[in-house]
Amino acid sequence: MTQLTTLDEVQLLDTTLRDGEQMPGVSLTPAEKVDVARELDAAGVHVVEAGSACTSAGEREGIRRVAAAGLDATVTSFARGVQSDIDRALDCGVDGVNLVVPASDKHVETKVGSNRDAVVETTVELVEYATDHGLWVEVLGEDGSRADLDYLERLLGAGLDAGADRICYCDTVGAAGPERTADVVSRLAALGPTSLHTHDDLGFGLTNVHAGLRAGADTVHGTVTGVGERAGNVALEEVAIALDRCYGVETVRLDRLYRLCRRVSEATGVALLPNKAVCGANAFAHESGIHTDGTLKDGTMYEPYAPETVGRERRLVLGKHAGRAGVAAALAEHDLDVDDDELREVVARVKELGDRGKRVTDADLLAIAEDVQGRERDRHVELVDLSATSGGNLPSASVRLRVGDDERMAAGTGSGPVDAGLEAVRAALADGTEGVDETAFELDAYHVDAITGGTDAVVTVAVDLSRGDRSVSVSASDADITRASVVAMVDALDRLSALESTDDGSTAAGASTSAGSADD
Repeated sequence: MTQLTTLDEVQLLDTTLRDGEQMPGVSLTPAEKVDVARELDAAGVHVVEAGSACTSAGEREGIRRVAAAGLDATVTSFARGVQSDIDRALDCGVDGVNLVVPASDKHVETKVGSNRDAVVETTVELVEYATDHGLWVEVLGEDGSRADLDYLERLLGAGLDAGADRICYCDTVGAAGPERTADVVSRLAALGPTSLHTHDDLGFGLTNVHAGLRAGADTVHGTVTGVGERAGNVALEEVAIALDRCYGVETVRLDRLYRLCRRVSEATGVALLPNKAVCGANAFAHESGIHTDGTLKDGTMYEPYAPETVGRERRLVLGKHAGRAGVAAALAEHDLDVDDDELREVVARVKELGDRGKRVTDADLLAIAEDVQGRERDRHVELVDLSATSGGNLPSASVRLRVGDDERMAAGTGSGPVDAGLEAVRAALADGTEGVDETAFELDAYHVDAITGGTDAVVTVAVDLSRGDRSVSVSASDADITRASVVAMVDALDRLSALESTDDGSTAAGASTSAGSADD
């Protein structure tokens, strides 16, 4: 394993709640800031930048609540090069400030209308003021990657001499390559403890982190999933897994990373890209017959690390590239026993669906297997009737479900008719079933595709639902998006109930078939 640095550890400073929130369209409530901060702390992130105290009263309330949450992490506030920002940060009860001062001439002269000597003098005064008030201080030279290097050394060196705990190399607009990063950081690290703050405008965000660490930095700024302005910041989870797997450098609890990414996605409303490292839906998904067969024989065959490392599970995705091994494994996950002839027919039908451009869901697979084996399935949960309205200020929906031998009716409200329909389903399921809590499901993924054109377009809604360690994916099509959504969710719940009854031994459970050949 390659040794990246001689440091015993690399620390992570998370700026999701500040720089990440500067992404257009993202605005976190104080409660959301606290929730995300607690997830960051549980993962072992060393410093949490809770926000920018100068922004607004609401932002200060969020920072104040994060600072009072009892985290092990150091909690800081972003502060511009003015004393009032430090005063506002102090009022929020934070442990420290990330003091940002202009470094490039663009910022010194054009942005703030000052000169180099004045900026250095002001920086020294502000560092002394902050440390006199008991704050941990990091001085960031804004746009440092484009600054005159001699001046940047002078500016940040003065900050350290005035009592700052560390300085930071800032590639504020993601303009630098790894060579420039290494050159600048090597000189700054000779002055004292140095952090890295990189953006991904040129796609060099993570590359520059590695160049900077090799040059002597010991702390990395990042955001969860890389959220941030323009092309975003370097992704904290990617830094953590890369350092661990390639260099043996431990930073945070890797098994908390996926949960952390999911929470940030929920709070920000920024979807996780399917091909995203660590947290993307396809990161540990395999469809190709050759890949599936190899992965089933040895998990490291087509994966650089086990999905459990980051709190994930491996997924076998079915489509036209599926082989016998993948289909057999998927059937085994649902405790279905098929013989060789039945498996051959199931594989053929799965490929046929894939050739038609259709996503083969768990429900599709189970329906195919039932048909091939000539079995009838007793539904546990079925949608009988649905009505929904989005008029007025509060969308509402009512459903009638058949649950076992009972019929249940319930209503719900939500942010839209689909959300209201989901709440109505939850309310109906809450009506007195012993044993499994049927309302405790999670909607893990929701996706809509229009499959015909025009104003009367038919849409397909695909959902992933989970309860406990069981999960299913189901799709449904209808001209009414609300009906398609509710039907898909109810069908998924029905499949979950069937799987759970199998776990309880109330239906026959089969053993896995032979993996077979990947060439089929």
